[in-house]
Order: sequence, then structure tokens, then C-alpha cells
Amino acid sequence: MTTTPRHVLLAGATGLTGGHLLQRLLDDPAAPQVLAPTRRALQAHPRLQNPVGVLSRLVPQLRGTVDAVFCCLGTTIRQAGSREAFRMIDYELPLALGRQALTLGARHYLLISSLGADPTSRVFYNRVKGELEQALQEQGWPQLTIVRPSLLLGRAKPRLGDRLAPLSRILPKRWSGIEASTLASALWRLAQDDEPGLRIIESDALQRLGA
Repeated sequence: MTTTPRHVLLAGATGLTGGHLLQRLLDDPAAPQVLAPTRRALQAHPRLQNPVGVLSRLVPQLRGTVDAVFCCLGTTIRQAGSREAFRMIDYELPLALGRQALTLGARHYLLISSLGADPTSRVFYNRVKGELEQALQEQGWPQLTIVRPSLLLGRAKPRLGDRLAPLSRILPKRWSGIEASTLASALWRLAQDDEPGLRIIESDALQRLGA
């Protein structure tokens, strides 16, 4: 059964996938009201509420009605500058977002995690992603959707790992690169499915959903 959420909270709206998702939501007249806290102001829109400031301070102060929350937050250790800063963005903030969204009535949390997420991994990045998945499950969400995309494609300024993009396109679907716009479309489709419980969606399934 599908039910379109009427009020959504979107974290990471200035990022690659979050930007595509925001545009998709605002371009669709039937899409919901959007609450999108960001560090820099977004272009004004009648259905967009855009608190601006430091996210760690904004998130606990968010107010309003929320049906579903999209967490498109994410960085790299290189961009963050340290493991501690990376963990703040990729673990602490998504958890704080979940806690606040629950108080606002949200029932569905949709998280962009990563291929290889595993709380027991020796790889720090994968371990943090896995720990976040585990911690969100412990928050007791009626619906929790975790998506695990492979290499994200479509950046205007490619990261070092994006040099593997041509190779990633010929790998098996689970490991092949996925366009951020495709991932955004898949997320919106998943948000309209009211099946309760935990769902973990791997990259090959995301390709199909977002096509």
C-alpha cells in the first residue's frame, strides 16, 4: 500500500543526493511540505521551510509536523578533517535528527548508508555506517528504510574515488555506480510505501526503483 507523506524533514539538502531529492519534491505539485535545515540558505519556495545555521544546533530546535525524515547527510574523513569530525556528521547528527523527528511525530526514517556498512568492520568508514544503522534500529522506528548505494555518480567536482566511475559502470549491479538522481527517485518511491518495519535496500534494487 502506498501513502504519500504530507510533511517531510530533509537533512542534507545542499548535498549531491539531497539536492536532487529536494528538487524532485518541490517540482511535484502533489509532493509534501518540506522542512530542510541547512548551513546556507536555499532558494525560496512556497512549500519549503528552511532554517539556516549550524546543523548540530538547528536539529534539536526543529518544530512542526513531520511524517517522514530523509537523512542524506554524509562526508568523507578527508573532507571532515578528522575521524571525530566525520563521526559527528555521519553518526551523531543522523541520530540526533532521528530523536527530534520522533518527537515531531515522524513514523518513517529513510537513511542513505553505504555499501559494506557493518558495525564489526575493520574499515572505519564502514564500521561507523554500520553502527549508525544499528543505533537507528534501537530508536524504535515504526518504519526504517536503510539504503546502501554503491559509488554515487553525478558530482560536478569528482572526488578521488570517482575516478573509478567508468569501471564501476561495468561491475555487477550491486557494486556498479549509481546516479544520485536515480537514488533520489528511489528514496521518494520508498517513502510512499507504508510497509512497517525495517527494510535494507542494496544498490542493485535502488537502480531498479529509481529508473
